[in-house]
Amino acid sequence: MPLTADHPLLDGRTGTSPLVRAYRGDRPETTPVWFMRQAGRSLPEYRELRVGNEMLEACLTPELAAEITLQPVRRHRVDAAIFFSDIVIPAKLAGVEVEIVPGRGPVFANPIRTATDVAALRPLDPDSLAPIREAVARAVTELGSTPLIGFAGAPFTLASYLVEGGPSKDQLRTRTLMYTEPQVWASLLNWCADIAGEFLVAQVEAGASAIQLFDSWVGSLSEQQYVRRVAPHSKRALSHLRGFDVPKVHFGLGGGEFLGAMHGIGADVMGVDWRLPLDEAARRIPGVPLQGNIDPALLGAPWRILEAHVRDVMERGESAPAHVVNLGHGVPPETDPDVLTRMVELVHGGL
Repeated sequence: MPLTADHPLLDGRTGTSPLVRAYRGDRPETTPVWFMRQAGRSLPEYRELRVGNEMLEACLTPELAAEITLQPVRRHRVDAAIFFSDIVIPAKLAGVEVEIVPGRGPVFANPIRTATDVAALRPLDPDSLAPIREAVARAVTELGSTPLIGFAGAPFTLASYLVEGGPSKDQLRTRTLMYTEPQVWASLLNWCADIAGEFLVAQVEAGASAIQLFDSWVGSLSEQQYVRRVAPHSKRALSHLRGFDVPKVHFGLGGGEFLGAMHGIGADVMGVDWRLPLDEAARRIPGVPLQGNIDPALLGAPWRILEAHVRDVMERGESAPAHVVNLGHGVPPETDPDVLTRMVELVHGGL
């Protein structure tokens, strides 16, 4: 199903924006910049808004989700908004019991570890996505010529949360299941791919001008594991967008050693974490627009150190057809928001 004529990419609002041009491989006059996790805990206006509102409920309350999405655009003048939600929202909408535990993250009451567990998972009811569509539409209306990026967690990362029962540093249970129960694993990842894909489609249909698929835990895999057991399912998630002419960004934390395989799932743009210099990334996947890759640790460094690092990242980004400046991961909660605003001004000023 193609985009409708009143979609921001087609009606003159975002189709020629710096972000969309860069995502399509056309280097704009001003380098675009936005930050992963730019909407959230680093902003005092976010913390004020969240008082009395549980995290997942905020994600599913359209006026709150839209307002939080807009906050960093107003404050920092970034070139894109990223839709405020959570990787586990599609699972929650499909009936999986999950809550965000402060200081820990998403916790699932009943981890998914057996064939019976997987068989009990329900498909996503399209009507359950109504709050997502409304929140995106509200944000897009307010954003005008600033693009909104839709997002979803990649199947491996979502499956990791489900199998582990919450966040994990090494995904041991997840990788054990992947090896010992390949059919159960494939069924689980297909389910994750389908709910993620439907989540992305809802955002695009409601007005998102690009999407990003996050694979936060993919760095725990080898290239062989990724290619055989994960990549086909990530490709399946993006296949839901077939027919929608929107740029697709893929980011995997710790996935630099198999960047080519990650690009091969159908992504137009590759996000790169801080471990791999952008000129080396451009060498590994020539002709592909890149996004990244400022080290989040340097947001707490003296300005002269951060400024030199940002300039170095921008210079290395010249090796790619186009470059969108971003962090190599998300904004840490303790970040001074004024530092991000100053970085945006630096990037927009050019080298």
